[in-house]
Amino acid sequence: MSSPCYAELAATTNFSFLKGASHPEEMTAAALELGHCGLGIADRNSLAGVVRAFSYLRAHRESAGDFRLAVGARLVFRDETPDILCYPKDRAAYGRLCRLLTRGNMRAQKGDCALFLQDLIDFGAGQHVILMENGAPPPVLLEALVGRVWLAATALYGPRPRARLLARIALSERLGLPLVAVNDAHMHAPERRPLADALACIREKTTLNEAGFLLAANAERHLKSGREMARLFGDAPQAVEESARFIEALDFRLTDLAYEYPSELREGFASEQAALEALSREGAARRYPHGVPHSVSATLERELTLVGELGYAAYFLTVHDIMRFARSKGILAQGRGSAANSVICFCLGVTEVDPTKHDLLFERFVSAARNEPPDIDVDFEHERREEVIQYIYARFGRARAGLAAAVTTYRGKSAIREIGKAFGLSADLLGRLSSSAFGRGSEGGSRAGDIARLGLDASEPRFAMALALAEEIEGFPRHLTQHSGGFVITRDRLDEVVPVAPAAMEGRSTIEWDKDDLDALGLLKIDVLALGMLTCLRKGLDLLAAHYGIAHRLSTIPAEDSRVYAMISRADTVGVFQIESRAQMSMLPRLKPKCFYDLVIEVAIVRPGPIQGDMVHPYLRRRMGKEPVSYPSKELEQVLGKTYGVPLFQEQAMRIAIVAAGFTPSEADQLRRAMATFKRAGLIGGFRDKMITGMTRKGYARDFAERCFSQIEGFGTYGFPESHAASFALLVYASSWLKCRYPDVFACALLNAQPMGFYAPAQIVRDAREHGIEVREVDINASDWDATLESQAHLEASPPTPDPSPQGGGESDCPSPENAEPAARGPTLPFTGRVGPRSGVGGVSTGAPRRSTSAIPKWPATFAAITPFAWVSARSRASARKTCAASSRGAARAMIPFATSGCARNYRRRRSCASPRRMFSPLWA
Repeated sequence: MSSPCYAELAATTNFSFLKGASHPEEMTAAALELGHCGLGIADRNSLAGVVRAFSYLRAHRESAGDFRLAVGARLVFRDETPDILCYPKDRAAYGRLCRLLTRGNMRAQKGDCALFLQDLIDFGAGQHVILMENGAPPPVLLEALVGRVWLAATALYGPRPRARLLARIALSERLGLPLVAVNDAHMHAPERRPLADALACIREKTTLNEAGFLLAANAERHLKSGREMARLFGDAPQAVEESARFIEALDFRLTDLAYEYPSELREGFASEQAALEALSREGAARRYPHGVPHSVSATLERELTLVGELGYAAYFLTVHDIMRFARSKGILAQGRGSAANSVICFCLGVTEVDPTKHDLLFERFVSAARNEPPDIDVDFEHERREEVIQYIYARFGRARAGLAAAVTTYRGKSAIREIGKAFGLSADLLGRLSSSAFGRGSEGGSRAGDIARLGLDASEPRFAMALALAEEIEGFPRHLTQHSGGFVITRDRLDEVVPVAPAAMEGRSTIEWDKDDLDALGLLKIDVLALGMLTCLRKGLDLLAAHYGIAHRLSTIPAEDSRVYAMISRADTVGVFQIESRAQMSMLPRLKPKCFYDLVIEVAIVRPGPIQGDMVHPYLRRRMGKEPVSYPSKELEQVLGKTYGVPLFQEQAMRIAIVAAGFTPSEADQLRRAMATFKRAGLIGGFRDKMITGMTRKGYARDFAERCFSQIEGFGTYGFPESHAASFALLVYASSWLKCRYPDVFACALLNAQPMGFYAPAQIVRDAREHGIEVREVDINASDWDATLESQAHLEASPPTPDPSPQGGGESDCPSPENAEPAARGPTLPFTGRVGPRSGVGGVSTGAPRRSTSAIPKWPATFAAITPFAWVSARSRASARKTCAASSRGAARAMIPFATSGCARNYRRRRSCASPRRMFSPLWA
């Protein structure tokens, strides 16, 4: 007997958090294997998991055939209404379902949904609903949704199953409603029953020993074949056939979500494309005031043509509008990532990296083969990003803009802790397991040894099951949270595309899909990110303008300053963006950056990908001339010439695949995606055979092909794109320039931008003092909320104490009275000391004393950063006592955070003396 056509319409995935015991992909794969004609994903008051099933089907379209995926939700109500499976018939009905779920989300706390029967009636047009068995059918619903209501029946081997089925058949006949068979599947296979029980215990905050009737009576709530369902519903065979008729009547597909970009940004132009072309050419004229080079103009026209063909003009206009707002408010912003590959983005001011100078790959950003929107990441000052976010909400309205979701999943530590609690394991034991066997970097192969070293018997049945379930739950979603800054903006209502929910932070709202879901559906996402160094740079540039009369923007900071590179090569980079870690500092004296592209290399090379791909040492040896540089072919020399034949960037891996292995641009992009993130590690191995075969076919030796691929495979852990490294290198240089030329300004700005960076404020204070910056304690009369700079005009005219043992004598690597740039000269101020080198400090310090009452200071650091008042209110007296800082005389003076329980005593002492030395720290010290 052939298996009847059956579609499970009550499939619950693990996106019904702590209820479903299988991934959406697993449910879809099992339904295909069992021969179902379709599957209805109906998670609890949510559409969060349906895109995962859609993506799986699209990836396996050849084997899927005519398999139908029904998009719906299981509506769980606050009143006495039974659970209802709701499936929209068409696109308009889908929009109403999203608005129904949004209404429930918005009236509840984050993570909850408060629905009532009237909500379904309000948005019931076009909905096909199935009434589950946990309540009586509401008459008002039957009247409102005439002809679109079905009655669900299950056969789950509970008490008197046949009697229950017969009662359901009788109810169906009495109400005149069609009966549809469902198995209320919460897992794809019965083997997941132990995990389902453990999830129930986690959900109810109990243990397996105490759960009782909270656990499932059996393992029957899994996907079953059509033949098995026909056997179970022998008394109602039409119910099984009805499931196929039900799913065939649904016309909506996720592919119907044709995304439309905001249209109001064309600003009087005939179309978005015309507006983009005009703004881009206008920006090119600003970027190149002496005439746009022919190569730039040709590249710009090529990009504009491709953008026009793909219809992405409105996307670029949206990003341009956000950047324009930030500039109008004085908010420092910098595009990063693949946006640096685009001349359009450079001309629009989205990024300061000129892609024509760095030979960046535009196809990494936009590709006709991919046919998906570009992804632009923009960093804003971390203290002012909320202004940008609220502007987006105000500009487009909350009905059209929302933050993307991020799926928080179980990892090693959280998995063993939650499962261990369900098994009743002690907190002490769980702490030992989570810190060792299930700690960061632990893998299944190493866990057995870690457990044995803890003196535990992994063969004990109950403990062994706990360990197995902890590994099984890894990767399961725990809850949805908000993305760090990914905004989705639509032309029409966003809540008719995806349900919207309130975020934990007031004034924000999020959608239910994460960035992978948005990519799968081709929906626009703009990343509005926060970067602390931008706050520091903006504050530093403001201080520079206020105290030195020098106005700079990121784009006007003097480039290729040899003294800046000398400072970087000494690893004198405390507080500098990206190159302040110990690993970076150990690399700097070996790499010895001498130009901007060396900084691009430095940012990218100290990463897990190049390190595990064995790229670091070959690059350094070739750079220092200790190893010959050779290329197996001219085409690879063009790809790897800038990095001495060693692939360091994702773009290089893509080009190698294209020119040496015969990959298509689309296949090369798949390779890039496999290298893109930690969670995709392992996927890159699937390209091994194709790449090695392609390279050998083009005449490359097999051992070279294998070695080349093994290097690229290192990116599977983490490979940096060159465009991203170039964007970061720009901030590396800007922060290094500020630290080298104006160390007082840099220290003051860095402290005012806290919390951020690799170092604590006390370490920044120490580094500033070692660079000759005076530290002044907090004073209630002189200090402000932030650290400030103060002129030395009020300094006491007493001679400074000389350095007791000055050493050195070599050329200073930062400006001195003899080598300072003219722009650094400030107003005429009393000058009480001169600046000279002192070895062992790593920067400018105090030299021999000199007295002067009227001299033009030539070294920039002639101001003092005053400790902010906020530090007093923010720190307890106990912690404040630890940060007492001593002044150093005769050098540039900076008011650095200082607080002590003796503040009042020190204040009285200063007030009682007649000394004119009144340069005090900011009041937040």
